[in-house]
Amino acid sequence: MENSQKAWELENAVKLVDPHRDALYGYDKDEQEAIASQRPWKSDPHHFKNVRISAVALLKMVMHARSGGSLEIMGLMQGKIAGDTFIVTDAFRLPVEGTETRVNASAEADEYVVQYLSACRENGRMENAVGWYHSHPGYGCWLSGIDVATQMLQQSHVDPFLAVVIDPDRTISAGKVEIGAFRTFPKDYKPAASGGSDDYQTIPLNKIEDFGAHASQYYSLEISHYKSSLDSYLLELLWNKYWVSTISQSPLFTNREYSSKQMLDLSQKIEKAQKAIEANARGGPGLRAAAKDSALDKIVRDSNKIAGEEMTGLLAGDVKAKLFNGLGAPSVQAHAPRLEQAQL
Repeated sequence: MENSQKAWELENAVKLVDPHRDALYGYDKDEQEAIASQRPWKSDPHHFKNVRISAVALLKMVMHARSGGSLEIMGLMQGKIAGDTFIVTDAFRLPVEGTETRVNASAEADEYVVQYLSACRENGRMENAVGWYHSHPGYGCWLSGIDVATQMLQQSHVDPFLAVVIDPDRTISAGKVEIGAFRTFPKDYKPAASGGSDDYQTIPLNKIEDFGAHASQYYSLEISHYKSSLDSYLLELLWNKYWVSTISQSPLFTNREYSSKQMLDLSQKIEKAQKAIEANARGGPGLRAAAKDSALDKIVRDSNKIAGEEMTGLLAGDVKAKLFNGLGAPSVQAHAPRLEQAQL
């Protein structure tokens, strides 16, 4: 049980802050008001570069995302600003209607936010809402056109504000939280052309167009996680309650619908790449080679990712079977002397 908890913290790089002071949880109202009045992010669209999320806030967001199944969910994050870093101390879900492609915040949700934050302040928790989170079940962490519009609206009214996306399906398959944090650029801002990123992620075929159309309108922030002394206590309580189900579950069974969708999407990409190569066959050796390499490279990456996740699930099941199958059953060797004595 303890090893499982440590493995989860290691996979998600959860670090312990000072257990005596828990400095990241301290909130200075005057300091936050001074930062808000200076507004350094207005002169530098890339001002914010990092996000630090508490372990409990991370767990709450992941559990909320997982509870939505194939539907998107939405919530808000509380915290503060420290230099170029968002510090997220807590998160809470919103009563919104979700579909497979979007979440719609209603007037009821706005009223709920006001009441929730007021209740927090009455109980001595002064942190403001510093961002919103929602889920992308099975199709990665990025901002769609609707997400970009929502984040731009939030940044124009309640900045500084952060957008976080969690993929609960890929979290289960990989055993590590699939999460991304983003900020949008101002409408009149044109970011410098980048040389590309090594952080490749699989995008379903039916989402690629939306993914590429808005990728230049926002940028990602570096995410790290931390835990306080109270977080450590809460995590221990959670592991004590759920360690049996954690060991007994298999991602291959829990996430089998997502695995099937991955295989279907991969077959569609192979078919599309084949047609593209055939269509470019008359375009000359250079064009044919470029189209072939680009399409097949992405397909190989996607297939390797699927194969790796399946192998990890199979190996985990094999290890559990060898450890626990027959546990508690009487040993043949232990009873052998007794049988010999009985025969004598």
